[in-house]
This record gives sequence, C-alpha cells and structure tokens, in this order.
Amino acid sequence: MFLYELFPPELIKVGLEAEDKDEVFEEMVDQFCQIERSDTREEILEALRAREAKLSTGIRKGIAVPHGKTNALQKVHGILGISKRGIDYDALDGQPVYLLFMVLSPWKESESHLRILKRLAQLLDNAQFFTDLIAQRDAQGVSGVIKKYEDLLIALD
Repeated sequence: MFLYELFPPELIKVGLEAEDKDEVFEEMVDQFCQIERSDTREEILEALRAREAKLSTGIRKGIAVPHGKTNALQKVHGILGISKRGIDYDALDGQPVYLLFMVLSPWKESESHLRILKRLAQLLDNAQFFTDLIAQRDAQGVSGVIKKYEDLLIALD
C-alpha cells in the first residue's frame, strides 16, 4: 500500500485545533469516524492510548506517529494532521509536534502496519519532506507532497 493512498485528502487535516496529545487524538479520530461513517471511536482511542502509554510516539523533532491496533477495524487506515501552532505531545525531545501521521490497523494486519511505519520512517529521514508538508495550505497539497516523495523513494529502490 502506498502512503499517498493510506492518507487520502479527506483524511488529511491542515490546521489542527488541538493543543495537547489527548485532544489531538480525539480530533483526528473524530474526523476519521465522520468520513468513514464508523462507530469505532472509543475502540480506536483506547488502542492509541494503550500504545502511547508504552512510549511516546513523538519520535522526531516536530513529528509524531501515533499508531494503534484494534479488531474494531477491518483494514489499515491513516489520518494525517498538521498543526501550525504546535501540540504539547510529551514528545521524546520535549518539543511541540506539528506533523502527526496516525496509523490504525486491525491486529490481523500487523505485517502491513510495520511496513507502513517503515516506509514512513524512510520518508521522514528526508528533512525537506517535513518542510514541504508543513508549508502546504490544504489537503490536496499535502497529498501531492506525499506522492512526490514516495515516488522519489520508490525510484531509488
């Protein structure tokens, strides 16, 4: 699965309103449930919080990759959020988070889940990827940046 397919424009939110980790989880999951017409909100939030309790997913300067697994879902989903103000995320470096890639998977898709996290880590190794994403003003622009960098990554493989 390509990341630009996993994070479709309707599940990309530029201009997150949340100020802290719990609020941003709720904001992003609410968007997912509304777009997907899903009643799995509480199960998803529980999965995200359980994973986050182990270790913060605020992994790089300004970037978090919250993820969770729950059998309430039938396939892997992604939601991407961008905050212009920054979110108090309890990140490993103690700094605010501006870019959040949320990955949600059913337990049966553990291998796909790991492949997605690996591909995302490869893209995030390129500092310009972060810069270009943050500069976007709408979901279509963000989607285009993901596709551009993923295509470059594939071409190098």
